[in-house]
Amino acid sequence: KILKNVEFSGPEKPSGFSRKEEFAIVLEYLPNGYPLEGKMMPIAQAIGENNFSLLELAPRRGISLEIGEKVYIGEGKRDKIYYILGRLKREKLTESAKAQLEDFIKKVVKEQENRFVEFFNKSDAINKRVHQIELLPGFGKKHMKEILDKRKEKEFASFEDMKKRITNLPDPEKAIEKRIFKELTEFERHNLFVK
Repeated sequence: KILKNVEFSGPEKPSGFSRKEEFAIVLEYLPNGYPLEGKMMPIAQAIGENNFSLLELAPRRGISLEIGEKVYIGEGKRDKIYYILGRLKREKLTESAKAQLEDFIKKVVKEQENRFVEFFNKSDAINKRVHQIELLPGFGKKHMKEILDKRKEKEFASFEDMKKRITNLPDPEKAIEKRIFKELTEFERHNLFVK
């Protein structure tokens, strides 16, 4: 089964998430494929830049990929990727891919700080008992209530602004990084950032 392009639909698509992946970052390159599967074809484990889709990519013949390399996977001519094999199952992520994943997440959260601060400004309750904010590691009801009260006064401008306005707040940047990593590597009932 070959995915031509990874697409997300539905009303639940958070703002800041584009519908199609155009680029992916190579997390791991296996020139001989998976050792136990017996298929000797090169495979790249990669993550889509916008929607955090874990993907398996087949490089073009004769192309060797570098870990951390950004490759085009959108519509039209792809210079390095022959096709998208499909979604990468979290159980197949290699240890070195997981290490790369942590670095990638840190970089994205730093570069797209506004997108994640927006989460704190716009998040809401999942049901009567649980709020989205409470799903972040280290954030409980008390933090959630303080965030909701402070954002009513004025929306947060940055992670730094949050830390200034709320005392004893766990580091929002680190909490988001941990949550994204968890959503990509473990099964979560509710995903906040990964589709």
